[in-house]
Amino acid sequence: MATLSIRMNDDTKMAFEGFCESVGLTVSAAVNMFAKVTVRENRIPFEISGDPFWSEENQARLKLSAEHARHGKLTKHEIAEVG
Repeated sequence: MATLSIRMNDDTKMAFEGFCESVGLTVSAAVNMFAKVTVRENRIPFEISGDPFWSEENQARLKLSAEHARHGKLTKHEIAEVG
């Protein structure tokens, strides 16, 4: 058997250990499950997505807003109270 050593944020490690314990797994078993599914399916077995702030659509909207601001085309918005 091989040994795998990884670095992880302390808070993430503690939360992951707690989750594994709550579902009756060891951390080693959970990581092995992840590795086996990844190899079997030849993909990461869950969706990975970036921060929507950096999406092309949002960046285009921000650039347009900045352009409007440079030309004094600003719109005042009020936050409506939820009651």
